[in-house]
Amino acid sequence: MNPEHTIEIGQRFPLTIKRLGINGEGIGYYKRTIVFVKGALPEEEVVAEVTEIMPRFATATIKKIRKPSKNRVTPPCEVYEACGGCQLQHLSYNKQLDFKRDMVLQSLEKFKPVGFEEFDIRPTIGMDDPWRYRNKAQFQVRKNEDDKVIAGLYGEGSHKLVNIDNCLVQRPETTKTVNIVKQLLSDLDIPIYDEVKHSGIIKTIVARVGIETGEVQLVLVTNSKKLPTKKQFLEQVKLQLPEIVSIMQNVNQEKTSLVMGEETIHLAGKESLTEKLDTLEFDLSARAFFQLNPIQTNVLYDEARKALDLQKDETLVDAYCGVGTIGLSLAKEAKEVRGMDTIPEAIADAKENAIKMGFDHVRYEVGKAESLLPLWLKRGFKPDALVVDPPRTGLDPELIKAIVKAKPKKMVYISCNPSTLGRDLEKLSRSYKVDYLQSVDMFPQTARCEVVVKLTAK
Repeated sequence: MNPEHTIEIGQRFPLTIKRLGINGEGIGYYKRTIVFVKGALPEEEVVAEVTEIMPRFATATIKKIRKPSKNRVTPPCEVYEACGGCQLQHLSYNKQLDFKRDMVLQSLEKFKPVGFEEFDIRPTIGMDDPWRYRNKAQFQVRKNEDDKVIAGLYGEGSHKLVNIDNCLVQRPETTKTVNIVKQLLSDLDIPIYDEVKHSGIIKTIVARVGIETGEVQLVLVTNSKKLPTKKQFLEQVKLQLPEIVSIMQNVNQEKTSLVMGEETIHLAGKESLTEKLDTLEFDLSARAFFQLNPIQTNVLYDEARKALDLQKDETLVDAYCGVGTIGLSLAKEAKEVRGMDTIPEAIADAKENAIKMGFDHVRYEVGKAESLLPLWLKRGFKPDALVVDPPRTGLDPELIKAIVKAKPKKMVYISCNPSTLGRDLEKLSRSYKVDYLQSVDMFPQTARCEVVVKLTAK
């Protein structure tokens, strides 16, 4: 930062907001310094107060909005500002969709893949009703200063747990489950985890609903295998929440940000939950990843299907396959499907799902895509098409090398993070033509965005 343009913490100044950053924060410029202002919107004039100074930027809060944006709306959620789980409730929904397309554009401008100026970046596909869509609640459980059992999320950038009784982006079934279980834990006086002392038992309540089936699964994440008054607890759950078909206990004794540990104990009902996507049925075990918004997942996979345009004689590799959702949704159209994932339970679920659906031309293996793809090539299997749906960290550099070497003639990249997508496309665009990018709003009210990219080998 230029010393003649010093900014001090606590300093206030007027600021005009130019655009939104990748986390949904407003961006303005004060004496050539970038200032990020949480909650500010483009074209607004605000009075900002500096909260943090970094070498290349500053962060600030809004002290006053002098000129509000015509796209500003009142957030309906009571804990919107404290919770931080959503970032865009104050922005009208059609503008949220514009912002998500713009995020893709910003990433391409930063990483400059080959020919990016000519890319076809399509408008974001949104939801008819952008509320109460999440099929899974994962709420931390603690006791507050009044010794009351609370469950919710940690406030953004803080270690204060915000109690959430009614999350507006959660399905009503998961909200009901969390609230009743929270009450039962309190009534039965089951010891609640204390982070400071690393004592107590109940750490997290995880509730997941099959939107198409109505089935609910409850997972209690605990600090030990012990579960006092287990019998009474299970009886009460059965009585008060008859829609729950599966109750599991996951043991996580580590002090870690990872919610679940390696060991899962079956407490009652089935070991998994059944959900449908389109015409396919999936069995989901407690740790299995499944898309959090099944309504938009159907839209996302439909876009992937259109982009891949598989022919009956073509083979497909589904990297990062999870429980097999994408590959299995495309299996009817392919000669052979192979998938890989590093989580053994997910692969077990994928194999089970394939058998149940009657597919005998689908194979799944546990392992990293960057190791298995070259191995399959060596053994004479050459994929015609590839679909990748990596975590937020994007594609492993070794996998990109393996893809360029295998060079399937067509590829679809499903991204949940435009930043790593831009970085990966910079490398892939040397070997592949980027036909188009289609963003899909999987997480309304948040700054997260999913993108389906159609690529064709040059």
